[in-house]
Amino acid sequence: MNIIVGLGNPGTKFEGTRHNIGFMVVDLLAREISSSPTRWQSDRQTECELVRIGDVILVKPQVFMNNSGLAVGKLARYYKTSPEHIWLIHDDIDLPLGKIRIREKGGSGGHHGVASVMHALGSDAFIRFRLGIGRGKDYPSASGDRNLHHRSVINFVLSRFKEREAGSLKHLVHRGTEAVRMALTEGLDQAMNRYN
Repeated sequence: MNIIVGLGNPGTKFEGTRHNIGFMVVDLLAREISSSPTRWQSDRQTECELVRIGDVILVKPQVFMNNSGLAVGKLARYYKTSPEHIWLIHDDIDLPLGKIRIREKGGSGGHHGVASVMHALGSDAFIRFRLGIGRGKDYPSASGDRNLHHRSVINFVLSRFKEREAGSLKHLVHRGTEAVRMALTEGLDQAMNRYN
């Protein structure tokens, strides 16, 4: 069994924001891999919305991003699943919009949701599908790109995609979904070879 978790923030206030790209991908994935209309079920025990399709459980944690590990940890314990069978889909501010990177383990890269999952599982051995939402830089500056300040990073990841980014966003959600589907059907190595 694989547990595929799209990271995001719950509630209509955060719909369509950069931080919620994980929710967008699991929503599309649920529609594409199910042979019948899917309906997300609220699970209070794990604080998640879930849909089960065969041996795959798709998940949208209903806790705020920085506490994602609370929900993922409960899921892992409830289903007695090892970290290797947990796949995380999340935004990455350090990747250009549209880029995808798949990793088997490693650090959080400064992503608080990923760090929370690492802490809850006591392991970094879960699969990450990192989806680029833009570089998060101040443009222009005399010395070239400047990293955003912490407050600006928060504002950036909680912002909605600009109208001119609509095509890139749609492409990213579809490619992210394709990457996960390929990993499920053809294996993680094949997906990594194609998308990394």
